[in-house]
Parts: sequence; C-alpha cells; structure tokens
Amino acid sequence: MQFDIKKVVRPNIEKLKPYSSAKDEFSGEARVLLDANENSLGSPLTKWYNRYPDPYQKEIKEKLAFIKKVQANQIFLGNGSDEIIDLLFRTFCEPGKDNIIICPPTYPMYEVGANINNVEIKSAPLLSDFQLNVAHIEQLVNANTKIIWLCSPNNPTGNSLDRIDIETVLNHFNGIVVVDEAYINFSKQKSFVQSLEDYPNLVVLQTLSKAWGLAGLRVGMCFASKEIVGYLNKVKPPYNISMVAQELVLKALEEVGQVNDMIQHLVEMRIALAEVIASMPHVQKVYPSDTNFLLVKIPHATKLYQYLCTKGIILRDRSSLPNCENSVRITIGNEQENTELVDAMAEWIAQTFDKA
Repeated sequence: MQFDIKKVVRPNIEKLKPYSSAKDEFSGEARVLLDANENSLGSPLTKWYNRYPDPYQKEIKEKLAFIKKVQANQIFLGNGSDEIIDLLFRTFCEPGKDNIIICPPTYPMYEVGANINNVEIKSAPLLSDFQLNVAHIEQLVNANTKIIWLCSPNNPTGNSLDRIDIETVLNHFNGIVVVDEAYINFSKQKSFVQSLEDYPNLVVLQTLSKAWGLAGLRVGMCFASKEIVGYLNKVKPPYNISMVAQELVLKALEEVGQVNDMIQHLVEMRIALAEVIASMPHVQKVYPSDTNFLLVKIPHATKLYQYLCTKGIILRDRSSLPNCENSVRITIGNEQENTELVDAMAEWIAQTFDKA
C-alpha cells in the first residue's frame, strides 16, 4: 500500500509559511546579534541566557543521531512527548472532520489531545491479554482516519504489543501510525526506530523522562521520515526547548553507560518487587512488565490506593480503565521506597482481609 503524506497532512499546514527567525535566514558565523530584540546586556544569571536557544537543537540531534543510528533530519524534539502528541494532531487532523484510533487501556494524552483539537476518537480496546485487536482496528478505519496511536510497551498494562500486529497495521493503513516507545529502554523488545526506512508512515515517540531520568527538563523525542519532521518543524513554536534544557541534555547524552546501569538496576528491582507482591496474600495478579512499573490486580484496589495515600505513598488507581478493574499501577522506586510500599501493603491486607 503506497503511503502519500500529501493526502494525510492538513491542507492549511501544507500551505503554512512558518515563523522565521534570523537563525533560519542566516547560516554564517554570527558575532553581533542584533536581530531578536534580546537584552544585549545579559541577565541576572549569565550573559548566555539572554539569548534565544537554537530553535532546532542541532547539537542534540547530532548526538541522538549517532546514538540511535538515524539521520539528524529524522529527529524532532518537543517540550515533552505531550507537545509532540499535540503537534501531530494539529499537523494531520482536520478539527471536526477527521478521526483517530486508540487502543485502550492506554496513555490518556492521546484522548486528551484529540478532544482539545476537536478530533473524533474511535476505540479498538485491547484484547484480554492486552494485545491489539487488529481486525477491530481495520473495521474502524475510514477515509477520515488520520492517526492510529499504539503504545508499546503499553501504559498502564506494562506489556509490549506484538511486533507482527504493529507491522500489519503499518502495512495496511494509509495514515500515520504512532508507536509510543516511552518505556522501550526497560524492554528487551527491538525499537521501531530502526524501521523508519521501511515505513514512511511510521512515527516513533521516545522520551528522556523515563530511563534517562530527565522528567524535569521536559524533552520528548520523535523519530520519523524527514518529510514528517519537516511538517512538525513548520507547526512548532520557534523556541520550544529552552537553552537550559538543551545544555543539560547534551551533558546527559555523554553518560550512556551510567544510564544503562540505572536501567539494569531498575529492571532488577522490578523483577524483585514483582515477586514479593505476587507472593502477598489476596494479590490476584502481577502482570508481566517491560517497563519501570507494575500493574497489580487486587480486590478493593481503590481502597488500597486511598490507604497508601494516607501513608504518603502515591500510586495510580487504574481500576476505571477497560480490563483493569481492581488494579493499581506501581512505579518502581528506590530500595527504601519499595520496602515502604511492601510494608504498607502488607499492613493494609492484614487490616482488610484478616478481620473479615
């Protein structure tokens, strides 16, 4: 099936003349910067921060291109993945006309983004094993379906989606397929980043917030064809990644080894915590996880959540989501936090069930 991005992008975006800064119009060596109405005397912090940042984050993209083994023009950076999600809606979906497909239970920002942009949402819920219902997805697609959102490893269920199912969607859908890999670093599954050349309609989302531990900097990564990246660059705000964030990200990207060590440690703690919780009385299931969290099924999960809140231990109650009844999502903490969690859960279980 031949993918034609011109048939997917919104016509007004195709015609859009993006904001142009002097950095776009000048490619030489700049010595005297008198173009952007900045304060030429500096700032209370340092003269460096009185200037606007690189609008296209070229240094970061060059480092990421080396790490991810892609071209720099296949990378887009956003103010967190949430900005990228919103930009994808604004670039490809006509408000009040187009629709998207989500596969709940999944990351709620796909639905929020659709509602903000007045885009119809079609749902193909995951099967009981939390895998894609490919046949249902196919039934939902029509001429106005622009994006299919797939989260793998999935939030909140923790499992990776079957690769063959994702490839089936990519091969048979003529719109944009977003594979959100926010948790891919905690999984043994192969990333779809290396499949960009095979699928021109593929968009892969990753983040520096999870494995890299940089949630406070708000930097999300998007990997796609240079054409898709080009459209996102037309729509994005001129300076969407701050200079401070760019500086710190560049430093962090020098520490790949340290990040890999943290990932290994978190995975080891995930395995250990899963075993402990699974052995606790009345816990019905600890779902397999390829992430830095666990989905745990236990009777009266909402009451457990509320009890832990009184102890200052905050989880996510996921009981209201499809196929997640009586479930809580538990992020893997450090050793002390995990111990406090287990002790508090044991205390609640004893109070709730032993007196019954």
